[in-house]
Amino acid sequence: MRIALKNTTIDKYFGFLTKLDNISKKRLIVKLTESIEVKEKKHFDLKSLYGAWEDTRTSDEIINDIRNSRVEKKSIDL
Repeated sequence: MRIALKNTTIDKYFGFLTKLDNISKKRLIVKLTESIEVKEKKHFDLKSLYGAWEDTRTSDEIINDIRNSRVEKKSIDL
């Protein structure tokens, strides 16, 4: 969500910002400039995840291991 400001509001911000030292102003300028630059979105392909999991167990063995490793809240000692 973007916020649009009126000129009067921008003038109020500017009045406050003019009191900053030059280094802070330059850092603010850099951040504002970076925020308006169009960044290319990286394409993510779900197919790149295919085969990422390597295991010698069958799916049933993996499911059983996950179920057996669960801990009930009542059995946890603090």
